[in-house]
Amino acid sequence: MIEACLAAVALVLSAQEPLRDKTLVVWVAPANLDQRSGSALTLDDLEGRFDGIVFGEIEPRRWMPGSEYYRRTQRDQSSWPAETADATTFVQVAIVYRGRSIALYRNGEEIAAYEVGDPKSLLELGSQVAVVSGIRHLAQGDDAHFAGAIEDMRVYSVPLTAQEIAALRPDEQADESPVPEPWAWWKFDGSANEATGRFAATALVGGAKVEGGRLILDGETGVLVAARTQADLEAILPGVPDPTLRSDIEASRRFRHRLLADRHRPLYHFVIPEDYAMPFDPNGAIFWRGRYHLFYIYQERGVHVFGHASSLDLLHWRHHPPALFPTPDSPEKGIFSGNCFVNKDGEATMVYHGVGAGNCMATSSDDQLERWTKLPTNPFIPFPPEGAPYRAWDPFGWLEGDTYYAISGGERAAVFKAARLTDRWTYVGDLLHHTVPGVDLREDISCADFFKLGGKHVLICISHRLGARYYVGDWKGEQFHPEVHEQMSWSDNLYFAPETLEDDRGRRILWAWIFDRRPDALRRASGWSGEMALPRELALGPDNRLRFKPIEELKRLRFDERAFGPIELEPGATRPLEGLSGDALELEIELELGSARRAGVEVRRSPDGAERMPVFVDLEKKALSVGDEAGPFQPEGSSVVLRVFVDRGVVEAFADDRQAVVRRSYPTRKDSMGVALFAEGGSASVRRMRSWRMFPSNPY
Repeated sequence: MIEACLAAVALVLSAQEPLRDKTLVVWVAPANLDQRSGSALTLDDLEGRFDGIVFGEIEPRRWMPGSEYYRRTQRDQSSWPAETADATTFVQVAIVYRGRSIALYRNGEEIAAYEVGDPKSLLELGSQVAVVSGIRHLAQGDDAHFAGAIEDMRVYSVPLTAQEIAALRPDEQADESPVPEPWAWWKFDGSANEATGRFAATALVGGAKVEGGRLILDGETGVLVAARTQADLEAILPGVPDPTLRSDIEASRRFRHRLLADRHRPLYHFVIPEDYAMPFDPNGAIFWRGRYHLFYIYQERGVHVFGHASSLDLLHWRHHPPALFPTPDSPEKGIFSGNCFVNKDGEATMVYHGVGAGNCMATSSDDQLERWTKLPTNPFIPFPPEGAPYRAWDPFGWLEGDTYYAISGGERAAVFKAARLTDRWTYVGDLLHHTVPGVDLREDISCADFFKLGGKHVLICISHRLGARYYVGDWKGEQFHPEVHEQMSWSDNLYFAPETLEDDRGRRILWAWIFDRRPDALRRASGWSGEMALPRELALGPDNRLRFKPIEELKRLRFDERAFGPIELEPGATRPLEGLSGDALELEIELELGSARRAGVEVRRSPDGAERMPVFVDLEKKALSVGDEAGPFQPEGSSVVLRVFVDRGVVEAFADDRQAVVRRSYPTRKDSMGVALFAEGGSASVRRMRSWRMFPSNPY
């Protein structure tokens, strides 16, 4: 990122003979005399060793011969004269290296001289040398830089005498015949080209410029780089320090600490690493070459793109560069919902909605799924003409036998097919052969996910009216024949945009986006918004309804186990559990319902009970409830096993590995950490209860 570099000039010298004795000369006007530790001219061996004309590093306002760890630098500079020139006055500064002797000159007069004690510390420069102006050397660990103007800059491959130095003039060769020609010379006479012709490649970037016959180093972003060849230039550029790196590191550290201190940011739910995502739909989930891959929508500079993360255990995720985004040669203006499957050629195939274009595809054979190729035939389902019986909307694609199929979602979801991905896709007809009682045939089908499970086909989707939901039925005659319809969210759309994959163990695993219910201003002020529900393993029950249970891997996060019970719960009584509290917990409760109408547990409870999130079985309503959300649930006997996951701003509950409900929890009190059992309308009991603290799987 050279545009982001501090003012610096780096030039690669390819010397045919080693540089031992040498002379560095610049005509320079410092922009201010209070700057510290920058260099007007440095020779760098690209391995951390350097000799340079450094300003104010040890003593303020003084020029000095700089070197790595001061190995060739005299530390006592108190008697050396301070610079007095203003920003419009150019002075000649030279350093002569002759054997172990080093001498510093200002305007032709020697102002300091000393001997290097250890001859082994002398710098001998080989065939590759960088010349740097602005920073001390390429490997410096701080952001110190030189600000000012340079009228002339030279390197001599011999030590000049005091008389020869005094005879030098900017932009002119010395009249004294004994003075050799410069090894390298930058006159800045209208360009940044090197005068001897040894360096054919130059680059001016950032705030560096040649103006009025001078190189201007702005001390912030400018850099000039010249090299003998273009290849040399490209080799040296990565070695030029990025001036924004230090501030980026500090900003990253501050932001990380801010996220760590956020009372609502989850510890073990998958969460966006930074910024505000709306929407944050999971997409393209696939088990690929030993890894779980999850893609998700987020916004970069207002454009919808696919983020990407991968994991070995569904708990700890590595974030990759964005996977899909609009490019000048692709038709879409953003990337929206879709899925990923493996095509006939063994490639991962991402099907997605291209904003402004229609439904599109991209393929990848990369082990890490970081490199994608968009199909030249995109969109494979373009926006249809007015009056067409389908929309180009949230697609889902798969390979069945030798035929590719794709669902195009919307109010009248349709089926398309093709023999090859790049063929013209044929409209087959409506996806649904018929509907089921209580659901309109034209109910919105978005974020579709279609798969086999337990001898049936399952269509998971969302309706913007009904929320997350699913159908179970049969796929035959290139249509879906639904038999069952159930919802996965009930009072609102908090649990949204479901996405599944099948892993190498044959498990069908489900994710969904949990809406962030904090006020918009608070979400944006926090610096993040985007969280997934816990992965759920799906199974199909004998009643053709889905069963939900938390993935087995979550048990790896458990620690500090505690056991309780048996505990009797009297009608109307609430029993706080002493010594059990926290905002990152798993509870496993074997609940005997007895005569109670409702029984369960309160989490995130304040000591006085003013704040709490109840999780309970409601026998009157035949529901599993978390707060104000209730999912249909009828116990199969007199007891229920509840598993409750508390993760700061979210609570998820599972009942008998059959039903699951999620709710947001934003306590305002810091002491809302308690856990209490309760029963209403009758007595109940807890046969056994275990609790664990949950170790964070998110790094911050």
